[in-house]
Amino acid sequence: MTTPIIPTQLFFLYDNHCPWSYVVTPLINEISKAFPEIELHLWHTAFFDGKSDNNANRKSLELDKVEKLANISFSTAYQKTLEKNTNSTLSANLMTWAQNKTPDLALALLNALQQAHFEQGNNLATQSDFDDIIATLKISPPAKVFKEKLNNDVLVQLEEIFALQELIETEAIPALLLAIDDELILLNHNFYLIEPKAIIDAVQLEFNKHHLNSKKK
Repeated sequence: MTTPIIPTQLFFLYDNHCPWSYVVTPLINEISKAFPEIELHLWHTAFFDGKSDNNANRKSLELDKVEKLANISFSTAYQKTLEKNTNSTLSANLMTWAQNKTPDLALALLNALQQAHFEQGNNLATQSDFDDIIATLKISPPAKVFKEKLNNDVLVQLEEIFALQELIETEAIPALLLAIDDELILLNHNFYLIEPKAIIDAVQLEFNKHHLNSKKK
């Protein structure tokens, strides 16, 4: 793939407890591998705050949609968690800290959190739920990350998220946005869920279009 030589950023608006975000993360992995020069922003929306819909039947219907579109099956361990409140507060704190302090490990951390939640049925609701992941990645988050409320770093990031959502005119998550210079492109991730590598050609196409338009100016 052609390495971008113009300022390029990728914004991923997600919640690591969101099943749709789970199936979109492989697209982020592929883009990151193919275009390592792209600056990656993993912005946790803290959508699952324990107050969201707790109806197990509705959750199950939503999972059916995700499974059909992405051609996957959610683990039995995860499906057993559907009757419980879903709260990603600690994950939002941790991911925001990682994005700010150790961005080179943030994507690996996101993958590990999603694997723990969606494959192992880990609710990620208490500090001990994160112990194995933290040890494996050898990171040292501060104690404030594990307080049961969103910390100031998350609140500041949420303001940026709200501004970006207003710009793209949607609050839906996940959202995948490519910023090339001052151009912002909302990528339709639904096209690539079954074959994540296909997103690479879509991103390259956006680079080619931008280069062509720049030559015309």
